[in-house]
Amino acid sequence: MEKRWTLIEDDKATTEQLRAALKIHPAICKILSQRGINTFDKAKDFFRPELAGLHEPWLMKDMDKAVDRILEAFDNEERIMVFGDYDVDGTTSVAMMYSFLKKNHPLVDFYIPHRYREGYGVSKAGIDKAKETGVTLIVALDCGIKSVELITYAGELGIDFIVCDHHLPDAELPPAVAILNAKQPDCGYPYKELCGCGVGFKLITAIAEVMGLPFDDVYTYIDLVATAIAADIVPLTGENRILAYYGIKKANENPNHGIRALAEIGGLKKELKIENLVFMIAPRVNAAGRMEHGRKAVELFVSESPEEAKGFAVMLHDNNSDRREADSTITAEAMQLIADNPSWAANRSTVLYQSHWHKGVVGIVASRVIESYYRPTVILTQSGEYAAGSARSVPGFNLYEAIHACREHLIGYGGHFAAAGMTLHIENVDAFRQKFEEVVSATITARQLVPELVIDAEIRLADIREAFYKIICQMEPFGPENLKPLFISRKVYDTGQSKLVKEEHLRVALQQDGVTIYGIGFNMKEKIEVINRGLPMDVVYRIDENEFNGVKSLQVRVVDLRVSEE
Repeated sequence: MEKRWTLIEDDKATTEQLRAALKIHPAICKILSQRGINTFDKAKDFFRPELAGLHEPWLMKDMDKAVDRILEAFDNEERIMVFGDYDVDGTTSVAMMYSFLKKNHPLVDFYIPHRYREGYGVSKAGIDKAKETGVTLIVALDCGIKSVELITYAGELGIDFIVCDHHLPDAELPPAVAILNAKQPDCGYPYKELCGCGVGFKLITAIAEVMGLPFDDVYTYIDLVATAIAADIVPLTGENRILAYYGIKKANENPNHGIRALAEIGGLKKELKIENLVFMIAPRVNAAGRMEHGRKAVELFVSESPEEAKGFAVMLHDNNSDRREADSTITAEAMQLIADNPSWAANRSTVLYQSHWHKGVVGIVASRVIESYYRPTVILTQSGEYAAGSARSVPGFNLYEAIHACREHLIGYGGHFAAAGMTLHIENVDAFRQKFEEVVSATITARQLVPELVIDAEIRLADIREAFYKIICQMEPFGPENLKPLFISRKVYDTGQSKLVKEEHLRVALQQDGVTIYGIGFNMKEKIEVINRGLPMDVVYRIDENEFNGVKSLQVRVVDLRVSEE
């Protein structure tokens, strides 16, 4: 698939000032400047994050109310339920809050809704369970900001709610005793991008402060916070960067039993990095809710021994294996459906339905289809008497608005700019497909149908040295708004050693100005034709380290290449 390349421009004066202050490579100064790190002091805070840089929890609206209500529950020996979503952010949040409260108050339990029987967020079944067990306070994490009716219902049953959420609030807020959400218009908290677990972390920090507990009682959960940050794809800036930095540090030095068990069963041999949280830990945690029940993920994280954690890790690993098999099978079937319907291949959207597809992986399959057919995609399956499924978008296209325009064919829907879910009558699938295609075709631009590579800086192959790479490594942890830098080198040549490996991947040997560097381009077999032309090439890549027979060397991870323009 052809991609469009965009080289980010910088303020050259700011970059030069930063270079003079930091005395490091101008390309790195350019990248820092682009990311808002434009002074020596900001660079110091960025490269040397400090826990002292975290904001006071009391700056968050309603924090005093939340702490007072929880301490009141302690004093009155009330039963407390910790409630959260079934994804990584929700389950880590619940594990953290439950463990912290349980150490200080024995009358605490937790509840994770069943993904398919109860759906996302606060559920009536959960509230009814709270009533049955004598609960008078529910602390909801990573959900609740939109649950006006259900929290009203809980109040009628004599159950108070504290909401710790990070999703955008509506104009009408639920009648909770306290709402912790920095995205409220009248909340003065300086950092707005905490995930649900991050908000929960601020709450336990405040409780610990009032109770006179040592910070270690809070810090012990910071690796769970880092896991949530990594999985929930929130910006790796400000407080998130500090929390992730120290969370990963703890995960390597003294991890939660559950994180250690998942890392071991995932075969991690080296130092754990944020990409391991994203690609090794998070999928296994999410698989519990997708394939069976998210409660198992919480039980993993609250395990009191490595042996107990290992048992739950095996369950989650098996769930993930089942998820991967379903994902692979359904993706192949989806691709075949498109191949069997040539007219669909020409569309600007994709809507696919099969009654037997597993509901737990349809969102993943939608993303897989986009990798091959770059356009807004909806994957539907049968759920009871209805069709239900998930949608994913391409960058820049407002998926929620497109689905909203098709509401006449839907029973229910929800989501945001990039992802959504919906339910409809099975007999309306074809009508929805036609309407969705009409809406997308009328609103999407040709530019949005071509994947974009956003390139940070141009460098020479001679710049790829150990000192340069070490500074890049100090920019970790990488994530949204602090992605691993993407470079371009122009007019490089193949040395004649480049070749295909395992029939799918491109092993490259590139030369520029007498400097040779090796690298790999995964799933880039079609680019061998560009290499074989023997012409000068422009290459887009990231820099990483290769280790072979105990010897480490720098290499390029090729993302794209094409013949240089004259």
